[in-house]
Amino acid sequence: MIIERRSDARGRVQAGWLDSRHTFSFGQYYDPAWMGFGALRVINEDRVAPGAGFASHRHANMEILSYVLAGALSHRDSSGGEGEAAGLIGAGELQWMSAGHGVEHSEFNASDTQPVHFLQIWLQPDRLNAAPAYAQRGAPSPAGDGRWRLLASPDGADGSLAIRQQARVLGVRLGAGDSVDHVLDPARRYWLQVALGSVVAGEHALAAGDALGFVDEAATLHLVGAGEAVADVLLFELPRD
Repeated sequence: MIIERRSDARGRVQAGWLDSRHTFSFGQYYDPAWMGFGALRVINEDRVAPGAGFASHRHANMEILSYVLAGALSHRDSSGGEGEAAGLIGAGELQWMSAGHGVEHSEFNASDTQPVHFLQIWLQPDRLNAAPAYAQRGAPSPAGDGRWRLLASPDGADGSLAIRQQARVLGVRLGAGDSVDHVLDPARRYWLQVALGSVVAGEHALAAGDALGFVDEAATLHLVGAGEAVADVLLFELPRD
């Protein structure tokens, strides 16, 4: 089964300083048909105005990933975690914060003149009340090489972030005409999220913000870059149940 989630069907919350698109139910946006996808609970596409951000607030028992698409994000948390290079998470970088038994954190636009554009991603953990933790993964080369790169995994393989869930997060950047494949295991479920640019996935033409979910699919996912801008795509490999 293939589930389609189009960008313009997502929830939207605007608060002056914040323009946020919600793939799944979150905060003021509620849709019982879109409560998450297995262990994947949140994908919010946030644009935050210069100098603004999310003041300190508390989370527990959630794996939180922030993937910066443009600009820079400033992170602080009560466990002592903060972005490298004077607290900054820049474009192409991935930040992981495991809330564990409880942590307070803030996320602010690091610039007073330019907006920041990022994806906020929540995964349910595979264990409860662990100690909070934080880590950050540097950006790959801007153009990419058309190959999947492992961004997060349970064991931190290949320099990926070691998250507390039996899930893997992969990313790829594709120029026009570039292609890449990934074999889907029907014992797992998959969520494909286009962060930037556009691609063709099988028979589906996808633009930024569009997504596909795969359940019980034994097939090869074939992606082709489509458009002048380099496409930035994330693939979440998740437990089946």
